[in-house]
Amino acid sequence: MKNILVTGALGQLGSELVTHLREIYGTDNVLATDIRNPQEGTKVAEGPFELLDVTDGNGFMQAARKWKPDTIIHLAALLSATAEKNPMLAWNINMGGLIGGLEAAREAHASFFTPSSIGAFGPSTPKVMTPQDTIQRPRTIYGVTKVSGELLCDYYHLKFGVDTRGVRFPGLIGYVTAPGGGTTDYAVDIFYDAIRKKSYTSYIAEGTFMDMMYMPDALKAVVDLMEADPGRLLHRNAFNITAMSFDPELVAAEIRKHIPEFKMGYEVDPVRQAIADSWPNSIDCTAAIEEWGFKPTYDLEGMTSDMLVQLRKKLIVT
Repeated sequence: MKNILVTGALGQLGSELVTHLREIYGTDNVLATDIRNPQEGTKVAEGPFELLDVTDGNGFMQAARKWKPDTIIHLAALLSATAEKNPMLAWNINMGGLIGGLEAAREAHASFFTPSSIGAFGPSTPKVMTPQDTIQRPRTIYGVTKVSGELLCDYYHLKFGVDTRGVRFPGLIGYVTAPGGGTTDYAVDIFYDAIRKKSYTSYIAEGTFMDMMYMPDALKAVVDLMEADPGRLLHRNAFNITAMSFDPELVAAEIRKHIPEFKMGYEVDPVRQAIADSWPNSIDCTAAIEEWGFKPTYDLEGMTSDMLVQLRKKLIVT
């Protein structure tokens, strides 16, 4: 990667990935785009930025023609819980934006990355150590767009030779930018409330296991996959990756090692709980390990310790 265009640059993943990419490839070689302008003083605002509505295919194409990227990283999307509130908007953004990005990559002869998700699985998928290749029948519009996106990226690679690559992200946990309406967001919110209030009320029920990953491992995974030898990639779209699997009580217990008075309560949201129940408890990432060397660094213990340290700094708590 030498000249990179990133969409959805102000989201939870994008805001950190842009900074990570600029540290590796140079600030002037990474164009951040989003539908709104970044706030002054933020990391994203320190380098090239352009407004881009990814549902505007012509606008997407013009941005690529101007920037001449060798890599497009397409992150703009509505996440699971938000998408269920407005399915048509989710389809227009998640699929309309994707086709525009793939067309731009095809014209620019650029490599193309877009993330899929554990949301691409459904209740008929094996829930424990979900295989790389398995039945995918999601029951959310978010999941439908992710499965469709995986197939569309495969098609563009097979039909047009576009170097498409992707991963199925689990829940992502980070401290820089707030998450944007995903079912796994509780695993970020719990850390904020642990510091601010020493208590948290979970909208996900006790005993609900979902795969998770700390943001530094997610950033490294994107770079490692995009820099991998294409000759080794049998799957391309999209690799199972994960770092840990836990339920709300397990993360609460880990927080109590640092904040003994922390208390946990439950007010289950039936919509997000139903989504969570349709997803795997754990996934098998053997293909990612074998094909491009995926190897996460953080487990629940290490992530919890670092999250609390970083959030205390961010929230100025002593």
